[in-house]
Amino acid sequence: MKSNKITYTIAFFIIGLFTFVSSQAQEAKTLFINVPDSLCPLLTKVNREDCIDFLSSKMKAQVENRFGQKSEMTDLSKDYIRMQMTPETTWQMKVLALNDTTNVICTVATACAPACDSSIRFYTTDWKPLTADSFITLPVMNDFLLTPDSTAIYEFDEASRSADILLMKVDMNKENTELAVTLSTPDYMSKETAEKLKPFLRRPIVYQWKNGAFTK
Repeated sequence: MKSNKITYTIAFFIIGLFTFVSSQAQEAKTLFINVPDSLCPLLTKVNREDCIDFLSSKMKAQVENRFGQKSEMTDLSKDYIRMQMTPETTWQMKVLALNDTTNVICTVATACAPACDSSIRFYTTDWKPLTADSFITLPVMNDFLLTPDSTAIYEFDEASRSADILLMKVDMNKENTELAVTLSTPDYMSKETAEKLKPFLRRPIVYQWKNGAFTK
């Protein structure tokens, strides 16, 4: 009986250790360190490790990137990371549960010049690319526009014709699994034209991660 108890104790210890190691391997910081250079060309692995160490130690997580410029990790949690890659570009990643045993990685790269535009990508936890359409249907221009009443239809048509390029800024919520998409097209317009379009704009579109996909 005593030997059986020892055997059970060892077995539970091994299972617990395996679970702990597996959960550690799925954390954002571990996945970030192991991102292939082809997907994060601005930062070396040492850069990424230093950012994690600095921010974990409550220090400013600023490093010199491959181009000799400054990059800074501004946010780090168990499932979320945000990098200010350059003054004009940011990069976010979020670890999302696909089911009880499998996670996926969502990344958002944003460039502002000055109007911001984001690209969203999905990967397995070993950084194999996944089809984004399987996880999110991004808005089209009309999703951001309010339908006017008949008295404002002329003003709406005139203003919306100027919105000829769809630019969107995507922000992930570090506290939960929400994702917000904001129309940034007005930021490249003249101030006068943007003001005309403003009354017809909806609020940012917010998605929730449910059942393995982002839904409105």
